[in-house]
Amino acid sequence: MEIAERIAAMSPQERKVISPALNEHLRLPKQEMIWTQGMMSLGAKQEAGTGKQEEKKEKTIKVIKEVRVFASLGLKEAKELVEKVPVVIKQGLTKEEADGIIEKIKDVGGVAVME
Repeated sequence: MEIAERIAAMSPQERKVISPALNEHLRLPKQEMIWTQGMMSLGAKQEAGTGKQEEKKEKTIKVIKEVRVFASLGLKEAKELVEKVPVVIKQGLTKEEADGIIEKIKDVGGVAVME
């Protein structure tokens, strides 16, 4: 517990430096981050009809709901996160977890990548 408290008290820069060394020493699986890039690629200016705007709105709502589930966020927080893409939505995942989340986002019409 004492070591954990000392690490938590470090600055973010110090933690970035020791994190890879700890992961390697403890033989932890490589962790991945998921970035969202342009959840909806069509802008409102490019959309001519109301039908496309409604379709985009429906897709956005589905993406917000999906982000809300796996990020454990409230509706408002998930909406704000989706609206300010590109943004890191979750980090410290295994490759399998990240692939599952990316697949779910793509299934509802969003775009996500793993770094």
